[in-house]
Amino acid sequence: MHTCRNCNQSFQTELALELHRDSCKKSQLCCHVCGDRFREGDATRDGWHYECPNDDCDGNGLQEDIFNVGDVRTATQ
Repeated sequence: MHTCRNCNQSFQTELALELHRDSCKKSQLCCHVCGDRFREGDATRDGWHYECPNDDCDGNGLQEDIFNVGDVRTATQ
């Protein structure tokens, strides 16, 4: 079994999981370096190493520069 780490949905094959990652509603990521939002599938090829897909940005690393949108809280003044 292969399970999506974002929504906990399980799939029989790794291919099915990879296809799901591109459309998972809970897999939206945000780069703290440039501020762009993007899908998880755009930021990783192997599911372990993450880089911002923006060509002008050097943000990388899940939980370093790249975070799940749901984990990011907006600050108000």
